[in-house]
Amino acid sequence: MAVSLYSIAASAVLFLHLLFILWVMFGAAIAYRRPVLRGLHILSLIWAILVEVLPWSCPLTLLENWLEAGAGVQPYQGGFLLHYLDALVYPNISATALTVAGITVCAVNFVFYGFVFARSKSARFREKRAARVIQK
Repeated sequence: MAVSLYSIAASAVLFLHLLFILWVMFGAAIAYRRPVLRGLHILSLIWAILVEVLPWSCPLTLLENWLEAGAGVQPYQGGFLLHYLDALVYPNISATALTVAGITVCAVNFVFYGFVFARSKSARFREKRAARVIQK
């Protein structure tokens, strides 16, 4: 059986989708000391929350479904998390529980960034105070 280009592309999009989810979950560990990556990660967190809460479809899910249809595979209905991760990792969990888990992961990342931001502000305040003391 020959593997079509659509099938290969659908697999690549699936892999990219998984990488994006891992980025959302663990990106703070990579990005917290890199301002550009930190900004991209925060935008990714916001996007992930919006896609979970609002009736939006992820563009990667739509692309994967389109490619699967082109390959002659019946595309799945619903989101990536519900289709793949629910079947593999959470066999008996509801879509609501997955949404809550996804939002919780994003919230934990935001709390982490809050601590990083507060710590950097505190360090800058101490540096400015020390500089004023030295000048006197």
